[in-house]
Amino acid sequence: MVDIEAPSRDDVERARATIGDRLPRTPLLSSRTLGARLKCELFQRTGSFKSRGALTKIASLTRDEKERGVIAISAGNHAQAVAYAAAAEGIDALVVMWRGASEQKIAATRGYGAHVDLEASDPTEAFDRLHALIEETGRTLVHPFDDPQVLAGQGTVGLEIEEEAPDADAVVVPVGGGGLIGGIQAAIGDRMRVVAVEPETSPALHEAIATGEPVPVSPRSIADGLNAPFAGRIATRTTSRLERHLVTEDEIARAFRFLYERAKLACEPAGAVATAAWLAGKIDATNPVLIVSGGNVAGRTAAAILAPP
Repeated sequence: MVDIEAPSRDDVERARATIGDRLPRTPLLSSRTLGARLKCELFQRTGSFKSRGALTKIASLTRDEKERGVIAISAGNHAQAVAYAAAAEGIDALVVMWRGASEQKIAATRGYGAHVDLEASDPTEAFDRLHALIEETGRTLVHPFDDPQVLAGQGTVGLEIEEEAPDADAVVVPVGGGGLIGGIQAAIGDRMRVVAVEPETSPALHEAIATGEPVPVSPRSIADGLNAPFAGRIATRTTSRLERHLVTEDEIARAFRFLYERAKLACEPAGAVATAAWLAGKIDATNPVLIVSGGNVAGRTAAAILAPP
């Protein structure tokens, strides 16, 4: 298997220049009750940080690659981001999702103009479907979490945190396949403390680092945006020495309720994972920044978590 070169801080700076003013700088909010600051990527265009990486990758394509169209795979947030970025560049996009994925995210992806393939029954089968469609169509892959251009784009979150919260003693990052934390590590890992948090029931990066290479997992967390069936090779290699924590489903639900009721943030469960680790007392820090990575949650899902026991 060909190794993938990890992005550098210079690559992240170039990604920020590529993005330009097409995406807003997301707010950094303080919560006295929480005792932390919240980097609100749920307010980013398409509802998550993913648009940063999608725009960066698609802007780097050659004319021939753009003419052939792009293809992506996603539980929903990367799907919407690629659909949005492709439409912005006038490129045809096909996104592989799977039956049982969020209906809201599927509809939003189509709303941005992408075609959605739902032949797969789960994330693992979807990756097999993805590779078959690449061979069949010749489209260019925009990988959700293992492409240096995508990671460089995601790393722009880290640049903003460094500039707005230079006094932070921890930057706490929710992790699925590792695209966000890999990008943030490239951007600020040599100058700020970066902490990884995964659901116990979706530990792709945890298992990859323990094994020394990406390995299949069977993700089943309520934080569906983090349900990657394996971790990226870049993140496995570059984040292996970072502080890492796992959170339970109950801890995620508690953090989701806190952010909704006390911080007034209508995030998705994946976006509550960093806060979950903080509320559970798993992170030793006095001035952390917790990344709220996305806000694409179906009303029914939110209502189920918020409903009294």
